[in-house]
Amino acid sequence: MSLTSVCVRFHTALELIGARWSGAVIHMIFKGAHRYADLKAAIPGINDTMLARRLRELEAAGLVERRVLATSPVRVEYHLTEMGRELRPVLDELVTWAHKWIPLPEARSA
Repeated sequence: MSLTSVCVRFHTALELIGARWSGAVIHMIFKGAHRYADLKAAIPGINDTMLARRLRELEAAGLVERRVLATSPVRVEYHLTEMGRELRPVLDELVTWAHKWIPLPEARSA
């Protein structure tokens, strides 16, 4: 395996999960938010356009599976594929690193 192919794969992976909101969407699906409304409510600041775009991109990349349940009314859920589930230890380590090194933004005074 050449150094170039490793760099291309790494860059592609980082761009995929590092795109704005992608990590948050994946993280919230890990935590059990499977419906669109649950995901939107759990991710502060995300709008409908961006959530829909990220879900489509993650689905196209093979990380997320969209399931349409034959209920009345029809219910749509989002679940991680095997590929997406394998990101769990990576994201868990990122959370640990962030808690250690990234300060919380200072509270704004009103």
